[in-house]
Amino acid sequence: MTEIQSIFSLKGKTAIVTGACGLIGRAQCKALSEFGAAVAVCDIDISDKEEILLELNPESFAVQTDVSDIDSLTKSKEIILSRTGRIDILVNNAAVNDIFTGQGLVKQSMFENYSLEFWNKSLEINVTGTFLSCRVFGSIIAQNGGGSIINIASTYGIVGPDQSIYTDETGNQKFYKSPSYPTGKGAILNFTRYLASYWGKNGVRVNTLSPGGVEDGQDNYFVENYSKRTMLRRMAKPSDYAGAVVFLASEASSYMTGANLVVDGGWTAW
Repeated sequence: MTEIQSIFSLKGKTAIVTGACGLIGRAQCKALSEFGAAVAVCDIDISDKEEILLELNPESFAVQTDVSDIDSLTKSKEIILSRTGRIDILVNNAAVNDIFTGQGLVKQSMFENYSLEFWNKSLEINVTGTFLSCRVFGSIIAQNGGGSIINIASTYGIVGPDQSIYTDETGNQKFYKSPSYPTGKGAILNFTRYLASYWGKNGVRVNTLSPGGVEDGQDNYFVENYSKRTMLRRMAKPSDYAGAVVFLASEASSYMTGANLVVDGGWTAW
């Protein structure tokens, strides 16, 4: 192994991925595992754990974890430490996106009608969940002399939603991107800077990864509208973020903290 190859190695390290059973989370687990990390696959629903673990190295394992529940996080921490004795990498990927059902999707998703229940639920998972995960897991990283925390944000944490991409071929607005997701992802950016400043003295690097949208069976009109807004003229594949998460987790990014790595096909560049 060359010197440049060795700085990407995660061998001997333990990586936690929250929201690990989701589309991007699963790809992140696979990438971290391939570079040698023992991956703790953490999700509130680990029913697919057997299938996911087949893609990972033998040192990896699944832990049922609710990031909005401090007791669940504390129990997960104890399980992980009992398995590996260490925590080196934390990827805060767990998040929710509003799903509107039934009739009147446009009306439900309008800012003027957006429910407080949706707002609170989104911020509870997307912001408070990241805060709690950093407190529980990140504190161990800081106590042990350093490592990497990667908070997953979004292009919508950087720019406002383009509501026009949610219109179909006939120009009908199907729904609106609601306010809580962009608000929460914007908060993640500055929370990352806070933690980078706070734990820098402990050797903890804290960075944000801001991905663009991933194609996942959406309606054709949406995929076409979204793709046109990117410079590369396509939506992302889950694997498009694998290199970025390994880079941020490894010593390849050893002098990078408090930063936001944007991987969005050029969405925010124009």
